[in-house]
Amino acid sequence: MAPSVATATQIDGSYLEGGGQVLRNAIAYSALLKKPVVIDKIRGNRDPPGLRPQHATGLELVSRLSRDSVLTSVQRDSSEIAFQPGTLVTGSFSADTKTAGSTTLLLQVSLPCLLFATHPDSNSGSGSDLQLRGGTNATKAPPIDFVNFVLFPFLDRHFGFGPKLVIRKRGYYPKGQGEIRVENIPALTKPLPSITVTDRGNVTLIRGRAYVAGTIPSHLVRVMADAARKKLREAGYGQRMVDIDEEMEPPHAAAGSGSGIILWAETDRGCILSGSAIGERGVKADETGRAAANELIENLAHGGCVDEYLQDQIIIFMALAEGESQVVCGPLSLHTRTAIWLAELMTDAKFTVTEGGVDSAEGD
Repeated sequence: MAPSVATATQIDGSYLEGGGQVLRNAIAYSALLKKPVVIDKIRGNRDPPGLRPQHATGLELVSRLSRDSVLTSVQRDSSEIAFQPGTLVTGSFSADTKTAGSTTLLLQVSLPCLLFATHPDSNSGSGSDLQLRGGTNATKAPPIDFVNFVLFPFLDRHFGFGPKLVIRKRGYYPKGQGEIRVENIPALTKPLPSITVTDRGNVTLIRGRAYVAGTIPSHLVRVMADAARKKLREAGYGQRMVDIDEEMEPPHAAAGSGSGIILWAETDRGCILSGSAIGERGVKADETGRAAANELIENLAHGGCVDEYLQDQIIIFMALAEGESQVVCGPLSLHTRTAIWLAELMTDAKFTVTEGGVDSAEGD
């Protein structure tokens, strides 16, 4: 049965970022900690507000991961949902947004849950895998390349687990129809370790991937890459430090037409920071290349160890880790402030933000 208002944690879905992130983080914590939630004013800061298909898909996916859970009022444009969690179980799961809704955001809500799942027939963990369909490279969400080249390497290096990502087909707006598979998601038998990431070190190499697919003219991939190279060179990153691949995706590897570029800087202390841009109608290819380079340059200029996308995505892992974690980052994004608010609301973790210093969290 659905949780009663008296027993459930009430969450204002319009607070701070006021979008889909509130939904994703809230239901993940609910499933992980077995705390029922009622979320109202869903996506109250968006136009239009309320549930969209991709958000409903993420909620329904977590409900399937949480055996015997009850999820109510999940329909298009709904402004309130309730979730009574069950028991997280390992296995093979799939989800399809049936739109160009982001597969990376489906992964964001489901990965923490599966880390602490147990085998449905025992108390031991045997691992899980996910098959997710939808958009892979779209605006308003990190591209799947960010997961591959930034997020997963960070999780592996600092938290000690590294799932395998297989990109079977890329999906672009408006078709979607991309498909990714995430394999070897471990079922942890002990808490995540605390992390200390406070020394970025020096940039040793900047890698990148520029791509076009479908009906986008193939020569534009070089235009994007060259514009990014020029901008990085002007910022002091010479030709020997920059290695950008240029790819024309074959028809079998992509659904629809799209383009974009992701850049990531690697340092001698193991940090990886990125910048990316998606090709959009009416925006010239060289502008897309420069936009990605500018984003990376800005992420490097603040001296932090993580970029703006990674910043908010690691909050849930810091909150679940034992002991005190410390991370040096740039100015906190609104997404990060929202992630911290939800972590402190739903868990016993306490975050301390020191301007000009480090962000720390004392986990459960």
